[in-house]
Amino acid sequence: MERTLAQTAKVFGISRNTLIRKMREQGLLDDTNLPRYRTRDREYLRVKEGSWYHPKAGMQYSESTRVKQAGIIWLAERLQLQLPTPPEDPRYAA
Repeated sequence: MERTLAQTAKVFGISRNTLIRKMREQGLLDDTNLPRYRTRDREYLRVKEGSWYHPKAGMQYSESTRVKQAGIIWLAERLQLQLPTPPEDPRYAA
């Protein structure tokens, strides 16, 4: 499962802009919000490439950062963020 930066920020209970700022401060993202070290961090972050055709401008291309499932815990440790506690399993209620 992969999440956008906005979805990842929701997991931590912070805004997307706060997450991006913290990731930039730690040197994880560059100025275009893409992973600064794509090879080193490939287990945690990925660049999603997209394209579409615009009738006047021709082919348009985009790139965005995705956070892999393993990247959630990794980011929490790197950015010193609190992971939410998982809900209790009702099957174990007394």
